[in-house]
Amino acid sequence: MKTHKLMCAALAFGLAGCASVTRGLNETVLVYASPEGAQIATSVGLTCNTSPCSLQVSRKQEFSVTVSKDGYKTQTVHVGTKVAPGGVAGMAGNVLIGGVVGVGIDAVSGATLDHSPNPVLVELIPKNPSNSKTPRGDLSEIKEQLAAKQRAQEEAAMRKSGGV
Repeated sequence: MKTHKLMCAALAFGLAGCASVTRGLNETVLVYASPEGAQIATSVGLTCNTSPCSLQVSRKQEFSVTVSKDGYKTQTVHVGTKVAPGGVAGMAGNVLIGGVVGVGIDAVSGATLDHSPNPVLVELIPKNPSNSKTPRGDLSEIKEQLAAKQRAQEEAAMRKSGGV
């Protein structure tokens, strides 16, 4: 009986922080900026000179993305956090298996969170729209690709659940 209790306690602590284990503490945030050559900087000190830009950011860290280029109006986008469906599942696993310790670890670590928006899409606007050397930023192709990917994921989820 004593061995059984020890095994249960070890299992509970081993699974504590379920979302922390399954989802990790960091998330990749993608930034798409147009036109080419735009500079991408964040309020957390990360920068990129090309688009798309992949940023590794703590799941609990909210930040701003600023995109700039000569001849264009600088744009800043706030990237917040929200509880993700996968984070909810991890939290439920803690409640059922890991207990209060796991819930606390996931809450403090931010493992249940996702960044939003992700990806970040920035289409720069020229300071002088009549100047042909500074065309308006255009991410319509990227937007179409992302929409197609979203539809495919939704269809796969429907098939998996028997809805299609």
